[in-house]
Amino acid sequence: MDKRLLDILVCPVTKAPLEWHSDVQELWCRASRLAYPVRDGVPVMLEDEARTLAEEELQA
Repeated sequence: MDKRLLDILVCPVTKAPLEWHSDVQELWCRASRLAYPVRDGVPVMLEDEARTLAEEELQA
């Protein structure tokens, strides 16, 4: 994930910053507890496409 892109992307729900998790190809928002997928290098920033983060994932 390009650092410059990550610096300007925010969660569409909370407007909070996102964390890049390369192992699962997702952008995580701890505030909304959502994980947005990155497909073919393109972040899919739609709430309907996001998955809810498990409590265990948030603890890490």
